[in-house]
Order: sequence, then C-alpha cells, then structure tokens
Amino acid sequence: MDDHDILNPRVDRRGMLTRCAGWAGTAALYTVSGGIVSSMGLDAALAGTPRPGRTKPFTFLQISDTHIGFDKAANPDARGTAIKAVERIRALPVKPDLILHTGDITHLSKDEQFDDAKQILSDLGAPIFFVPGEHDFLDEGQGKAYLAHHGQGTLGSGWQSFDHDGVHFVGLNNVAALKPGGMAHLGDDQLAWLAKDLAPLSASTPIVVFGHIPLWTVYEAWGWGTDDSAQALALLARFGSVTVLNGHIHQIISKVEGNVTFHSARSTAYPQPAPGAAPSPGPLKVPTEQLPSMLGIRSALFRRGSDPIALIEQTLA
Repeated sequence: MDDHDILNPRVDRRGMLTRCAGWAGTAALYTVSGGIVSSMGLDAALAGTPRPGRTKPFTFLQISDTHIGFDKAANPDARGTAIKAVERIRALPVKPDLILHTGDITHLSKDEQFDDAKQILSDLGAPIFFVPGEHDFLDEGQGKAYLAHHGQGTLGSGWQSFDHDGVHFVGLNNVAALKPGGMAHLGDDQLAWLAKDLAPLSASTPIVVFGHIPLWTVYEAWGWGTDDSAQALALLARFGSVTVLNGHIHQIISKVEGNVTFHSARSTAYPQPAPGAAPSPGPLKVPTEQLPSMLGIRSALFRRGSDPIALIEQTLA
C-alpha cells in the first residue's frame, strides 16, 4: 500500500454549501439550516451562551486522520501536528463533553502506531469514541490490531452507538470491505444492526452519525462515497435532525439533503487535493508555512430545540 488515501471528493452545485477556512489561526463558525449558511459570534459560541428560553448547549469535538506514522514530504512530522492539535483542544475555553475520532488514527495499522496515538490522545480529559479508517485496517488480520486497541464495547467490525444528553450518536465502519479505488461499503450485517438500533428512538431524537468515508457520493472516480449509503440514509429519513460527520478526504466540504447535513473534516496530518484537481487523491505537498492553515480540528455545539448543530472550525495555524 502506498501513501495515497483510497478516496477523495467532488461536490455538485446544489450540494455544495461552504468551504470554511480559518483566519490567522482563529476558528470559523457556521450553522446550516434549510440549506442556508449563517454565522454566529464566536465569543458567544465558545462561551456556550444560550438563547432566551434555551438550556445551555453541550460541546463535542471531532478530530480526524491523525495518520500517526506518516513521515513523507507532505508532512514529515505528522506526530508533531497531532500533538499540536491536542494542545489546541486542551486550550479550548469550553471543554468538550466527548471527542469523536473519525478514522485513520494510524498510517499503517501497526501496534506501535496505535500505542503512540493512544499516548498522544490520552491527556484530553474527555471520553474518545473511535471509528476506523482504511489505514487502520491494513494489517493481515483485517482490522485485528484496530479492534484490539479500540474494539472494546463495539459490535461486528467496530460499529457502535451511545446516547449523550438526549442526542443519539452512531459510529459506523465503512472501510472493512473497502477495495482499492472502490467505494466504501457498510454491508448487510451493519445495516441490520442500524435498523434495530434506531427502531426504539423517537423521530424527534437528534442523531449524529460518524464514520470515516463520506456517506454521500463526493467524487465517485476517487471512491469518495459509500455504495450502500442510501439504505442507511433511508433508515434515518424519519428523524428531524441528522448530522453526519466524516474524515478521509482531509478537507471541509458540506452538503444538506432534506433532514441530513453532511460535513467532512480536515486532517491533522496533511491535506489532499480538491475533487478532481489532481490525477489521484493522496498527500498534497504545500509550502511549509501554509501547511498549518490546511490542518485542523472541529468543535460542535448542540442546542436543545430547533437550532441546527453549529460547527466551529479551527486550523493549526
């Protein structure tokens, strides 16, 4: 396996909502409602200021594609940028209730890389929930190393769900059956579990789905999508609020379809080209001084009521 990721995205005009870039290392915040992007004062968001009549929100955080073990030209020190991301998280004025890692924890699925990642992330002071990326499933045991390190409490090849303050979180594995250059796949067993998991929930329950490869087709030529995602999305159609978070494509692209908002995230390791902007996806080398502005983390603010989840993007610049 080379250093190229297997997938990368393209966005149609109707689906593309925003590309969010940090200014000089500050965070950029946007909310999405009915396909409209609107802004919020960052100070108020980070302070968790509730609107009149609303309870105080809770915050969770997404980190993705740390690629511990990567040391090529696109970023000779992916370990160092992962540590910088952790420092940014620890410095947040509002501490997240929980952290979602959306895959590619390691670059080559080696035990020592999982151990190193665990050490780097161990001091964050919040529970971390993981889903695997394809780089975490490279070992001959097809995910044996990942499951040994992060499979406790999960089902099948690493899928899971849990509840927090009225929000139902669902972690999916769509890399276990991944073929080079092909689309991601959930599989019948995982879809059957998802149907059973969602069945008892009220349609008013906010749902957050997190996985590695997008559940919408971003750019099929690079495999940036999931071939059986329509079946998963059909199960989510009755819920009023569904947020889907993914990694893998190492850049921010968002889309709204009906009740579902999709958001891809930056990596902490290296950027990838925009959909179709290069012959293939994979590590994108940029000037050294530009790299931190293309890496980052994401906080998410949840307000009870009808407000959408607000995302705060922060680069490592």
